[in-house]
Amino acid sequence: MRESRTSAAARVTAGARAQAYASAAGAVATLAFVALAACGGADKQAKTAPAGPAANGAAKNDGALCDRFVHWSNNSALEVSETAGAGSIRPNIRRVYKTVGDHDDRRNVLLCREIDTNLDGIKDVVRTFNEKGEPLHEEADTNYDGKVDDWVNFTAGRIEEEDVDTTFAAGRPNVWKFYVDGQLSRIRRNTHCTNGKPDTWEIYYNDRLERVGNDATCDGHVDRWDRDTQLMAAEEAAQDKANAAAADAGPGGPTPVTVGVNGEITDGGKVAASKKK
Repeated sequence: MRESRTSAAARVTAGARAQAYASAAGAVATLAFVALAACGGADKQAKTAPAGPAANGAAKNDGALCDRFVHWSNNSALEVSETAGAGSIRPNIRRVYKTVGDHDDRRNVLLCREIDTNLDGIKDVVRTFNEKGEPLHEEADTNYDGKVDDWVNFTAGRIEEEDVDTTFAAGRPNVWKFYVDGQLSRIRRNTHCTNGKPDTWEIYYNDRLERVGNDATCDGHVDRWDRDTQLMAAEEAAQDKANAAAADAGPGGPTPVTVGVNGEITDGGKVAASKKK
């Protein structure tokens, strides 16, 4: 029986993960890559060798995930590095490299990295990279049952979407999280519709849940929106204050504007006009 994750600290929330990706392109911040960050500075000396048929046995024995993306086990043009992280007595981190460039510009670039985070001999997380070293895609088996249940896509080194199978049984996501500039923007969930499609929509603003839409009839359309009453009250208070200031100024005064909960002008006025330009 494979080991299950017992420490709450081992799991990084989507919000924290988004913040980490936003602060540094390619930062090690997802659930499984927390383990990599912990062992990054303590890796034992790497064993590096050309990939190809000779490495195929190891790939089959440890559930290699990189081979699905870069086919390293049958490609002698790629190079494989095996390292043992902190707490591991045998290699549990595999990196696949490709040589790019010509003459003085030749260099090795990381294409894929996979890790056995619970040290049971089976790789359970994989991340691919572009030639700039920016992350492209990540997949993880977060409960160590041999099936991927977490999929992450990146754009320009930042997290863009995370899909999660919270049932650990379906083999497909039932939660879809979307990020803008590294911040959580919205979440779609399948909570009750048997067609597997989203039936709940969550909208976030400044990392705060603003409103939730529900599809009670499973027709793909929101039947009811529930809004954060405190957030709405704050928005209305800010709007009333802006309207009062415009009224006090009288004719020829500032143009009435719409103000967000944090005091930002969303339309009208000089600020909004300059944005339109």
